[in-house]
Amino acid sequence: MPSKADVKAWKAQLVVQAEQQILKLTDSDQFKKYLNTLAKFHRYSARNIDLIYAQNPQATQVAGFKQWQKAFNRTVYRGAKAIRIAAPIIKKLTPAEQKHLDTTDERAIVGYRYLPVFDVAQTSGEPVLSAKDFVKENLADHQNVTSLYNAFKDYLNQQTDLKVSEVPLATLNGAKGYFQPSTNEIVIGGDEPDNALNLKTLYHEYAHSQLHGLKSAFKDRPRAYQETQAEAVAYVAMQNIGVDTSNYSLGYVATWAKDKAVIHSALSEIQQVSNKVIELSDGLTKQLGLQEAPKEPEHDLKKLSAQDLNKSYQGLQQKIKQATDSQQKSELKTQLNYVHQEISNRTQKQLQDFVRQNPKIKQPVQDEVKQRQL
Repeated sequence: MPSKADVKAWKAQLVVQAEQQILKLTDSDQFKKYLNTLAKFHRYSARNIDLIYAQNPQATQVAGFKQWQKAFNRTVYRGAKAIRIAAPIIKKLTPAEQKHLDTTDERAIVGYRYLPVFDVAQTSGEPVLSAKDFVKENLADHQNVTSLYNAFKDYLNQQTDLKVSEVPLATLNGAKGYFQPSTNEIVIGGDEPDNALNLKTLYHEYAHSQLHGLKSAFKDRPRAYQETQAEAVAYVAMQNIGVDTSNYSLGYVATWAKDKAVIHSALSEIQQVSNKVIELSDGLTKQLGLQEAPKEPEHDLKKLSAQDLNKSYQGLQQKIKQATDSQQKSELKTQLNYVHQEISNRTQKQLQDFVRQNPKIKQPVQDEVKQRQL
């Protein structure tokens, strides 16, 4: 049983490890990995995003051991190494404690404990859907991104104090858009032919309005710092709808500040605005009908012959062995689970049909089964 000192040192090491990982984010590829983590876990606290990233940058969805079983019907692989996240310890306050803390709140956070969770790639079972599974395919290829851009622009014009307008790109001196704090106005190059770039630019300028407007606590950040923050929010928002804009977004991420305190402050700021943008986008895609239930692959499996089904199973097993990317391996395991379930269902049906067709065959009674097991 570890001592209290050992536990305290272990907890401190988790945080130190997270900080060390974050300090490496001056590299663009590393920063991209962090932003991918942020897009996947946008509802987690900044502290827990740091901890998840430090322990497993490839993690996509995490839950506790029992939660995987009860809520998702999935099982954690034996020997899987847990990811630790911080959970608040909330205590009901006595009147004396309320007076001492100068608060009227009945409860307060008095500390944190570190809980074990596991990534979906460390589990097997029924498929787990994410927000991207409900967004139509090829979002960036047709009119869907343009629809989302127009809906987001209309929302900002009608539901906020921001004004969004469009001008020809030729008047922007090489920029794609800008935010003007003095008038609280976002201006976008309306004739940009790339739908995804147009939407990303609107996300970028919206991030500026939230982080660097006249009333923002962060308005005096250095220019390179502001641009990196805004581009990070735009990247996260586009990742959330399944559009990879890394070719646009991460060219100047190397300008990221190296000071630890600034990094933590900046990451927290990015997360706050990213959360807001993601929630807005999810709501708008739903209103626009861009969210739909994904096709169930098991329906197609029912059309396969037994021979083709077995070939599919063997092929997926081989692909899983060869896969090096954890996300790809997780997706392949999900497909394998579908095929396995279909084979199992067919086998059970064949057994039931056989029993019905051969009622005279004696079935072993329970006592006989027990005796054979002894």
